[in-house]
Amino acid sequence: MGEKIRLLVVDDSPFIHKAVKKALAGNDGIEIVGTAENGRICLDLVAQLSPDIVTLDVTMPVMDGLETAEVLAAQHPGVRVIMLSAMGDEDLVQRARNLGVSHFLTKPFEATQLRRAIFDVLREGV
Repeated sequence: MGEKIRLLVVDDSPFIHKAVKKALAGNDGIEIVGTAENGRICLDLVAQLSPDIVTLDVTMPVMDGLETAEVLAAQHPGVRVIMLSAMGDEDLVQRARNLGVSHFLTKPFEATQLRRAIFDVLREGV
């Protein structure tokens, strides 16, 4: 794969934006094309930036991650979603999967978990 994987990070915590950047630092195959604090901004940025993958928090103001995942699946079916959340109960994970979320990582996550999830999502396709 010659082109970089384009990633959009969506979380209301600047700490998570930094954690994702740090986890992916030095990985030339992945480019973070933008960040957003909520789902509404995410949808605008997806239309502008055409990321391959979006990482989504579940709990965010304005528009939460589940609602955002549902809209992404309907409007941008080629964009893959990895959910990053402090809440990882089975009901939530199943709801996310039903909305088209490819992978679900519980915060705090390890850098290797995130990188593996990104490459697994791409390998699996839509």
